[in-house]
Amino acid sequence: MIKFLDLHAQYLGIKPEIDAAIAEVIGDTAFIGGAPVKAFEEQFACFQQAGHCVGVANGTDAIEIALEALALPAGSGVIVPANSFIASSEAVTRSGLRVVFADVDPASYTLDPADVERRITGETRAIVAVHLYGHPCDMDGLGAIARRHGLRIIEDCAQAHGAEYRGRRVGAIGDVGAFSFYPGKNLGAYGDAGAVLTDDADLAKRCRMIANHGRTGKYDHEFEGRNSRLDGLQAAILSAKLRHLDGWVTRRNEVAGRYLRQLAGVGDLVLPSVAPCVRHAFHLFVVRTRFRDSLAEHLAGRGVQTGVHYPVALPRLAAYRHVVQSTEGMFACRADRQLLSLPMGEHLSDADVDAVCDAVASFNWR
Repeated sequence: MIKFLDLHAQYLGIKPEIDAAIAEVIGDTAFIGGAPVKAFEEQFACFQQAGHCVGVANGTDAIEIALEALALPAGSGVIVPANSFIASSEAVTRSGLRVVFADVDPASYTLDPADVERRITGETRAIVAVHLYGHPCDMDGLGAIARRHGLRIIEDCAQAHGAEYRGRRVGAIGDVGAFSFYPGKNLGAYGDAGAVLTDDADLAKRCRMIANHGRTGKYDHEFEGRNSRLDGLQAAILSAKLRHLDGWVTRRNEVAGRYLRQLAGVGDLVLPSVAPCVRHAFHLFVVRTRFRDSLAEHLAGRGVQTGVHYPVALPRLAAYRHVVQSTEGMFACRADRQLLSLPMGEHLSDADVDAVCDAVASFNWR
């Protein structure tokens, strides 16, 4: 079996570091806040080239807290890509804002700046730029639009740890960035965890207060916030893993390069594209084919695990019937039936990649 993801193998590769990190937190009983969280926040901010990092409970909270800290007027329109996980859009709605879906670029699967601009009205206040699959958005294009229309940019970096746009790590290119450390991410915890990044000190302070009951002191609360804190065990685990993240992303790019060379011209596959100005984090390696379901079944029979990210574009979900955008003919609403994720990660050997490619090539493409 060639696994889609192998977190156990990853653990075994750095077991002494992980075990020591966990033992230290337990020994110090530093379960909420304290030195482990502070250390990780500083390390991750440095790694992502951001001025400030605020650890929170999960990636969805990170987006919600970022939106709340921006203090957008109630009911404001926020543009979200039509192809993403629902967290990108539900955070908008749950913040009392209005979701407006925009189409994605067929090459990168990230927001199409031209379609974003077409969606802007007098009520639009922000853009959620999702660096989907690990490929950074066109931040120059989105940034120019944001400046013309006075919009804020929230970067959803849940799949883009270590990704770069024109030499800058994602997360602090826009106004604020949101990260998830769900276990399967390039940098994953052993449970839920997340972070908010920004270069704005005042915004970071407000995010930290929102995440901790609006607190300025132990029992001094300036406003009502929420309980969304990164715990010490997860922070320590993330610090141990962070030392390896750059190497893991490098290996993911090597795996992707091997796929791209061997699968070029196979069947009707549309392979991932990498813009020349980016470092792709390759959280996922997503191909497109009209034979998606039968190819996945064939690969399973050859011992290759696959995934689908995402089988239903956001405007077509029952949760967004009220948005009434499912019939607009977006590329994202057509491509969702054709997307297939091949195994991707540092756990894959060259022989594993070759075996996946052989299995794909052996499919009956007629």
